[in-house]
Amino acid sequence: MLSKRIISAAQRRGLLDATSVQCMKGLGAAVTRTRRARFHSSRLLQAETIKVPQMAESITEGTLKSWTKQVGDTVEADEEVATIETDKIDVSVNAPQSGKIVELLAAEEDTVTVGQDLFVLEPGETGAAAPPPPKEDTPKAPTEPKEQQAAKPAAPPAPEKKPSEPKHEPKKELKKEPEPPKPASTAGSRNETRVKMNRMRLRIAERLKESQNAAASLTTFNEIDMSSLMSMRAKYKESILKEHDVKLGFMSAFAKASALALKEIPAANASIEGDEIVYRDYVDLSVAVATPKGLVTPVVRNLETMNFLQIEKEIAALGKKARDGKLTLEDMAGGTFTISNGGVFGSLFGTPIINLPQSAVLGMHAVKEKPVVVNGQIVIRPIMVVALTYDHRLLDGREAVTFLVKIRDYIEDPRKMLLAP
Repeated sequence: MLSKRIISAAQRRGLLDATSVQCMKGLGAAVTRTRRARFHSSRLLQAETIKVPQMAESITEGTLKSWTKQVGDTVEADEEVATIETDKIDVSVNAPQSGKIVELLAAEEDTVTVGQDLFVLEPGETGAAAPPPPKEDTPKAPTEPKEQQAAKPAAPPAPEKKPSEPKHEPKKELKKEPEPPKPASTAGSRNETRVKMNRMRLRIAERLKESQNAAASLTTFNEIDMSSLMSMRAKYKESILKEHDVKLGFMSAFAKASALALKEIPAANASIEGDEIVYRDYVDLSVAVATPKGLVTPVVRNLETMNFLQIEKEIAALGKKARDGKLTLEDMAGGTFTISNGGVFGSLFGTPIINLPQSAVLGMHAVKEKPVVVNGQIVIRPIMVVALTYDHRLLDGREAVTFLVKIRDYIEDPRKMLLAP
């Protein structure tokens, strides 16, 4: 369309009459309205509101921890846009298709529910960013010729102000009030910082307190001579690492020993549901893993069917997923028995807390050399203290002690595991 400047020039020269000018202006306005209508209608038709996804049957809400994308950013299909923290895992919200983020409908740290509108996505192919709009030319102030600037008389200098003499006033004597005693200074900082508990930490606190209130917890201890297991590990760990790319540790031996002992003491693998006791023929082992956000317990399924190498591979894979924050709800659901290894942090002994609705938890600790009596002689042996916390509603003391003694016997002579029924 012709610009207003060209139309005005043509009108001054008599090339256009008033009627033609009005027609052209009306036509230009109509074209502009049509373009705007097309733009807005396309935006309305294409924009898609993305909702909070379904996370699990038991999870209906979470905390929006962070936006990884902002308004105006382009995203690829399945690229992460936001992270929602729940009491069990962190859930990633991904873009269903490529496009541009148009609007964010929630702020960080807001509580969001499943199905709630989260952000608006304008679909489209992602590519190079649009070029910036052209800058408007700002009219420059007219400059005068140098001759005119030189012809102008210089402004007269401002008259100097003589400094006025200070007035001498009689000084009034002020009565000095006694200063309050200063508090004794203490060395170091006394700052305090308050941090809001995340959902996972709140849930952990709730479940631990629930366990203390619900279960009749009791702990029994025993000492294990680790000489045989350490000798076996030292002999085969290099070849196993080379052939199978697996690090042979203590967890696989204790897990296998637990599975065998649970077959003989089935109450340690049971749980209470209402007024019934549920006994299980399988062993789903919960392995306690420390993460920056708190303790999680991914589950090794059907432990009783695995050998040492399979157990080590599965525990290593679950541990890596836990530390990377990639555990799913399926990874942590269930569990019939738990092993917690505080020895990796240097713990000598402790009393682990039962992971409800389970009935027992085994605590492993650090290996320390101690003097012990063997065949009437005092010798130095590597000793680990193990602890079994059990629910006295399900297990009697005889069963709990028998269970821990069986684990001790299997670890002190690992060959017995091959002969177990």
